[in-house]
Amino acid sequence: MAAGGSSAPAADVEKNLNNDRLSVPMLNQPSAESHTHHTHQISDVPFTGRLGGNQAFVLDRDDVDNASILQDIPDAAPWMTLAEQLDLRPFRTLSLWKAAILEGMGTLMLVFLTIWISISPAEIPTAPGPQFGPFDNAAFLGPLVGGVTNFMLLTLFIFIFGAVSGAHLNPTITIATFCARLTSLPRMVLYVAFQTLGGALAGLLARAGYGSRSFQVGGCWLYSNVVPVGDAFVIEFVATTLLLFCAFGVGLDPRQRQMIGPSLAPFLIGMALGVISFGTAFTRYGYGGASLNPARCLGAFVGSRFPGWHWHHWVADIVACLVHGAFYLAVPPWQNHC
Repeated sequence: MAAGGSSAPAADVEKNLNNDRLSVPMLNQPSAESHTHHTHQISDVPFTGRLGGNQAFVLDRDDVDNASILQDIPDAAPWMTLAEQLDLRPFRTLSLWKAAILEGMGTLMLVFLTIWISISPAEIPTAPGPQFGPFDNAAFLGPLVGGVTNFMLLTLFIFIFGAVSGAHLNPTITIATFCARLTSLPRMVLYVAFQTLGGALAGLLARAGYGSRSFQVGGCWLYSNVVPVGDAFVIEFVATTLLLFCAFGVGLDPRQRQMIGPSLAPFLIGMALGVISFGTAFTRYGYGGASLNPARCLGAFVGSRFPGWHWHHWVADIVACLVHGAFYLAVPPWQNHC
């Protein structure tokens, strides 16, 4: 049996992947009588950290036929050893670099859209009135629009990039999957690097389109003279931890494969992001809500100006990843069988 769980589900997945081929006759055959044709195999690289895949697209680690693949892609099968996770050989794998570049491109597009949708002048919104509180001004309407569009956009982008890179599009997700031993060290380094680069380029494009750097972005603004940075850190940490439990629970748990599957999981992950980003953004006057994606706020600040408190977007998210990873490893979805 496979270390970390029964090999039957993984073997079934491998069988399905091997059978999922397209036989495409090449055009301009040498002769009409010739029956020779070429076949094209779908390029579907297995990855345990594929968001929304519920670890359905993985290999059996105990199958000797997969040994060569796992040397180049150790996170193609669940439950890596620490040595396998920290192995640097995947840095030489071309397909990993291609996936990282696509992560950067996907992050660029997603960050640009979410920045542009929630961009506003760099000034604190009107204070809530005594009658309706925060529910009748821009501090409520802006997050409402942002939450709905976050839901729709993230769902769409998970479908777009799930098969080619795993659709993390967020350093927080990549670091969290690393802490849960679903992502190798080389993949984490490359993904976070290209996600950060994509976010920075998106911020520059937003600045070019806006025509000024005097703007702020929902989820990335804070007036520290009104709301202390420590308070914002707590909200960021709790919101990110909640997002990680939701994302892993519906999109990365193999036990949910039959109930949720890769068709429904992206909607649920998008819904979680939309609700959390909306729900944390209007209660505290002077605070624009949880970031949940430090690459997005980095892009917003590259396009506008860097504040002295941007560190909390990264530190709070990384701490949330460590906390979630500890729970994940304490109660893993796979079991060892001798």
